[in-house]
Amino acid sequence: MLLPALPRTRLRSSAQPAIDTPFGPLTFVTTIGNATLPPRPDELFQLPGDRTVARWATPGARVELLLTPHDPELDPENWGPLTGCRAAVWRIDALARLERVRFSAGLPQGTGGGYDGGQALAAITVEDEKTRLTIGGNDEEAICQAAGAGEVPRRWAALTDEAHDHSCGTWGVDYGAYDGLSWTLPSLEAGEHCELPVVAAWAPATDESANTWYAAMPSPTLLPNRATGEAPPRADVPGAG
Repeated sequence: MLLPALPRTRLRSSAQPAIDTPFGPLTFVTTIGNATLPPRPDELFQLPGDRTVARWATPGARVELLLTPHDPELDPENWGPLTGCRAAVWRIDALARLERVRFSAGLPQGTGGGYDGGQALAAITVEDEKTRLTIGGNDEEAICQAAGAGEVPRRWAALTDEAHDHSCGTWGVDYGAYDGLSWTLPSLEAGEHCELPVVAAWAPATDESANTWYAAMPSPTLLPNRATGEAPPRADVPGAG
């Protein structure tokens, strides 16, 4: 469960949870097996600090989606200021064995960008004459590494070789038409869970400091901890505060 200690107010779940970006809403879709969860969640809660948690329930899984503001604390001596930054943390708890789970974050159709991944980061960047937007999350290597932090099943740590061998083809990140990202996960056993972060950061296109790229690198543990004031300063990105 995401942020169980924070007070929450139940809201009407009348719309699909989304992050508003300069290129349109970034929306999220979960597919379990061949079934796609409805856009509108079963439950929606307002949390302090302009945060929401959406929740879906199926016979085989519970799914939650946290949407939260995010301050990546970029060192102003190295990076220009962001215009905006929002993040999502997706969590699935398996109540039964799940052979195939897919989580997607997508901009409106036709919003084309380009591949911008690297250093355990899966990312795309969309840019026009005014704005640069980067959307990022864990790549296959980072998903395996997250086993040590308890963010994914510990047995996934043994899948590191598969993360570098895309001929396996059973799981990984799909960039599609570069208007979003989709993560197909390794199988989940009953009682296991997985958490994945997605960050959307935007800045003026004239800023050449790659600030949106560096903003898109937090772990799913960091984002909820910041919401409760428990996270230490970042140490994983050079120059971060």
